[in-house]
Amino acid sequence: MTTSSFYRAGSIVFLASALTFAGCAGGPLTTREKGAGIGALGGAAAGGLIGSAVGHPGAGAAIGGGVGLGAGALIGDQMQGREYRDRYYER
Repeated sequence: MTTSSFYRAGSIVFLASALTFAGCAGGPLTTREKGAGIGALGGAAAGGLIGSAVGHPGAGAAIGGGVGLGAGALIGDQMQGREYRDRYYER
């Protein structure tokens, strides 16, 4: 392993850990964020399966992940709005 590839690998690991710690510092996830995450993972899995059937699993996973992210965020937003409305009427 050369010195430049060693430094490159170290900087990638440092960047990944910094992003992980920064992402976890925001507090608990909202219902919208949970829905978006679940939708993105499910969409990427389904898109990867469909994409592998036609010979392009990477493109299928990317497209499915994007569509799943949008759909999951919309569904999570509706659920979060319903939660807020229910809390309002409980008072």
